[in-house]
Amino acid sequence: MRGPGAQITQGQTQARIYNMTREEAPASNDVISGMTLIFDVEAYVLIDPGSTHSYISSELASKIPGENSPLGYNLMVYLPVGGSVVVNSVRKGSLVRIGDVNLPVDLIVMDLKEFDVILGMDWLTQHRAVIDCYKKEVMIESFGESRVVFVGDRQVVPVCVISALEARRLMLEGCEAYLAHVIDSKKVNPTLEEIPVVRDFREVFPDDLPGVAPISIAPYRMAPVELQELKKQLEELLEKGFIQPSISPWGAPVLFVKKKDGSMRLCVDYRQLNRVTVKNKYPLPRIDDLLDQLKGATTFSKIDLRSGYWQLRIAEKDIPKTAFRTRYGHYEFLVMPFGLTNAPAAFMALMNRTFQEYLDRFVIVFIDDILVYSKNREEHEQHLRIVLQILKEKELYAKLSKCEFWVNQVVFLGHVISGDGVMPDPSKVKAIMEWRVPKNVTEVRSFLGLAGYYRRFVEGFSIIAGPLTKLLRKGVAFQWTEQCQQSFDELKERLTSTPILVLPSGSGGFCGLYRCF
Repeated sequence: MRGPGAQITQGQTQARIYNMTREEAPASNDVISGMTLIFDVEAYVLIDPGSTHSYISSELASKIPGENSPLGYNLMVYLPVGGSVVVNSVRKGSLVRIGDVNLPVDLIVMDLKEFDVILGMDWLTQHRAVIDCYKKEVMIESFGESRVVFVGDRQVVPVCVISALEARRLMLEGCEAYLAHVIDSKKVNPTLEEIPVVRDFREVFPDDLPGVAPISIAPYRMAPVELQELKKQLEELLEKGFIQPSISPWGAPVLFVKKKDGSMRLCVDYRQLNRVTVKNKYPLPRIDDLLDQLKGATTFSKIDLRSGYWQLRIAEKDIPKTAFRTRYGHYEFLVMPFGLTNAPAAFMALMNRTFQEYLDRFVIVFIDDILVYSKNREEHEQHLRIVLQILKEKELYAKLSKCEFWVNQVVFLGHVISGDGVMPDPSKVKAIMEWRVPKNVTEVRSFLGLAGYYRRFVEGFSIIAGPLTKLLRKGVAFQWTEQCQQSFDELKERLTSTPILVLPSGSGGFCGLYRCF
């Protein structure tokens, strides 16, 4: 039977979930349950119109890609069996498989005993789902596609159960008895995460043996003008002590990329090295979370570190792996070069350790960019002095020509920040406005990447971008339709008339408003 509802309190919002077992769900006419995929991980899902929120078990959340994000408020769940639990984290942008389509869902993380995931009214409303509890089906139509259907479990006819005494009597009378061991035939090779104890020793089961064979690639062809620039920049790097001649078995090719000012940046193509590198999982902060810390600030100073990565030394044992091949010789870096997959995470970790005491008080950092913000000029003098003193003590160096001090408005991380709030950088918006109609999937992805950076300024961004997003799906042929053109044009129009976002003030929570259709 369906148990009594659990009350959830969030500001003025109340909701409920139900105490129900896996065995009870298929027999209930009010919910639908069954197996599906969350990303590529199998999950037992309860689809419950009686729940206003969607949830994921803590155990499943640890197995799928992504990281938990703050919910923004504390959500208190009063349990049906008594007591309560407070949840405050959410797994945003998870993908649930319905039919052969992956649909996005934000899942609140909590301890669930009977189900891996509960999909509530927020998800059902978002995708305009139609529920047939009698047939145990959920039908979804998305952006004009043919509908996709999730078919849940039906009640299983109960088997005949007898007592041990009855079984013994039947065997004495000559009946045959068998001891059966049930296994999942589909899981011939279980994943590491599915095996108890073993999953705690991942290092014992690598995909390949440690010590990958060195990778060396022939140099790329260069134009005469590029060869002249290459020789010049190699001499400069040698003079500064950033590189040294190498006899390493590793070797990556180099190429040039034009900077904004027309000069050429020497880049090493470390893609093959990056493929075999153990990734540093240190998180980069969300841009919107950083900007939210600027509430009440009116005076700003921006500090750009000079060749930030080059201020980090490479570990002695890893220097040979940074080797690169050129027309003029074989070299290796003594400092962190651009292009290594772990460079941003390593530098972000350094900056966070350096300014840990002052982060979100009057300093925000993003890799090699530092923003000092204050409510008035008197405070700013003290804050700026502290930051510069730390840079001096840690021997971190800035480039004066790229810094701004004592300003009331500053461009930082692609946004214009002032005492009035935050708005997109006009130069970036101009680039979006001048974007030509995409001719292939790669160009669509590039456009959505830049436009999506400012999605918080466009209400209903995901809906407007829907026709373009469809083109990125696997197996979908590229076809630029009228709906795609309308989506493309509307995103441009919306971004030219974006409002100035006023930053939230105070340290209180937020009250969520929900609307059902």
